[in-house]
Amino acid sequence: MPNLNNRLAERIKQLRMARGWSLQDLAEKSTVSRSTLSRIENAEVSPTAETLGSLSSAFQMSISQLLAPVETPFQPLVRRNQQSLWEDPARGFTRRMVSPPSGGLSAEVVACALSPDQRITYEAPSVAGHEHHLVMLSGVLAVTLGDEVHVLEAGDCLRYQLHGASRFQTGDQPASYLIVLV
Repeated sequence: MPNLNNRLAERIKQLRMARGWSLQDLAEKSTVSRSTLSRIENAEVSPTAETLGSLSSAFQMSISQLLAPVETPFQPLVRRNQQSLWEDPARGFTRRMVSPPSGGLSAEVVACALSPDQRITYEAPSVAGHEHHLVMLSGVLAVTLGDEVHVLEAGDCLRYQLHGASRFQTGDQPASYLIVLV
């Protein structure tokens, strides 16, 4: 979507202002520099996956909720061309909201793809204790939750409640997976 950066910039600014936070307040809560936040809010740059993770933690909402505000009432059918796609080209990471957050529904489904030899680290969960079900579609992915590493292959499912840092890492092949957030 060509204007996704503009919509995301406006969304982050609205969330910050609704909480009465200055750019400096958000910088302190998210550990993202004030100058980077300003550039994101002005749609001059697109945030990285790690930056989105830090912002969602600061706002205490899932990355999906940050990217696609909750709409009410929900639409039962979400066609592929209506699903938001966010990309972090530097990491070769894509995140498609297959079933975006909606009023009245508690689960979200996100399809992710990560290029070979990449690592994405989130310092803190968006929402502490948030339930995740990660289903591997293809490739191999090492998921680190705290100090525990889980190596997943196609067909594997990792179920967890996220309380601390997490890392997603590929080897010499790309990985694609679904995350169901409850």
